[in-house]
Amino acid sequence: MNQRYLLLPLILSGFGFAGCSEQKTEVQTVSFSKDVLPVFSAYCVECHRPGGAGLEASGLSLESYDNIMKGTKFGSIVTPGSSVSSTLVVLIEGKADKSLKMPHGEREPLAPETVKTIKDWIDQGAKKN
Repeated sequence: MNQRYLLLPLILSGFGFAGCSEQKTEVQTVSFSKDVLPVFSAYCVECHRPGGAGLEASGLSLESYDNIMKGTKFGSIVTPGSSVSSTLVVLIEGKADKSLKMPHGEREPLAPETVKTIKDWIDQGAKKN
């Protein structure tokens, strides 16, 4: 019998790939109601609510999931499944014109871990959960 055929069961069993295992990291599911909405309530709703300057300027209300997904009078701000394509992320990361920095004015930018939470929520499909 050919020696190649003797090694086949070992290779198929994974013996030959013992050093090639990938380490999987568990991604936490981000909840809109528990993780994202509280951020908007604490940092954004002051301006992005009825009567607020942010709502008047952009048409964006951040008081509910439906309003967030509706976006602004200029268009959508969230692209479910793609934080890199979402205008919201550009704004909260400070990558837009300084006059559009969010939170607006002299307020401190969102903490990196807070931005990551919002990005993860969008990348996970921006679900109403």
